[in-house]
Amino acid sequence: MPLRQAATAAGLVTGYVADAVFGDPRRGHPVAGFGRAAQALEQRVWADSKVRGAAYTAVCAGTVTGLGVAAQLLTRKRPFARFALTAASTWVVLGGRGLAAEGTRMARLLDDGDLPGARQRLSHLCARDATGLDTEQLARATTESIAENTSDAVVAPLLWGAVAGIPGLLGYRALNTLDAMVGYRSPKYANFGWASARADDLANLVPSRVGAALTVASAPLAGGFAGPAFRTWRRDGKHHPSPNAGQVEAAFAGALGVRLGGTNSYGGRTERRGVLGDGREPEPVDVRRAVRLSRAVGLAALAVAVAVTR
Repeated sequence: MPLRQAATAAGLVTGYVADAVFGDPRRGHPVAGFGRAAQALEQRVWADSKVRGAAYTAVCAGTVTGLGVAAQLLTRKRPFARFALTAASTWVVLGGRGLAAEGTRMARLLDDGDLPGARQRLSHLCARDATGLDTEQLARATTESIAENTSDAVVAPLLWGAVAGIPGLLGYRALNTLDAMVGYRSPKYANFGWASARADDLANLVPSRVGAALTVASAPLAGGFAGPAFRTWRRDGKHHPSPNAGQVEAAFAGALGVRLGGTNSYGGRTERRGVLGDGREPEPVDVRRAVRLSRAVGLAALAVAVAVTR
């Protein structure tokens, strides 16, 4: 393996370990800073226009990706610097520890029967309206969010870092953050957020399917079976309105032997999704199993990323 390639691979591993041990930086998180800057720009340029939204996406994601390109070029002949910047970038963009922590908190609240606390805490995982959700519905929402974010916050950044280095890590996280900010099918963002949502869909097209395949392979580590995970993924993955989220959610449903999907509410807007899996409704214990499965998929994704690093 060439030295620069080895430096990138070592940086990915080190950044993954840093996220697993320390989690997100407690102060001055660069992703939060990017979000504040993007929000400030949105307030200045928003219009009910796809063209204006596309320009907004290009400026925000292009600036961050450009910084990554500059870092990649400046470290072309400096392998230790390449390693250090790759490790720092990987740590910043990954969210595996935070995702597992939120899933564990939700499982604890549901075990304790603290539905008001669980409804409030769900906002840390997704934008779903939790008002009136019962234990099974909260467990389903949490399991779905863990599955989707395993792909978005762990698998995809690692793969983009492997094939495109620092620009891939930073550019992917910028697009994913923009999608979370403006990529909604709401009256305000249907047009302005269209480009951000579509760009995020394209960026996750391959990683989501790799994540689903790794979920199948990792199913036994969460007390599940690879066969049902594979069959549910191939049968139900296309039933989700997102071209990517349904892939991993369906694989998780089959791996855990539960039923995901159905009707969700987002800020007063009801969205009826297809049913994923043929098992029972998720329970709090399944949230803990989903956390274990998410961690296993993350490790498998790291191994794949190291193997395909360019």
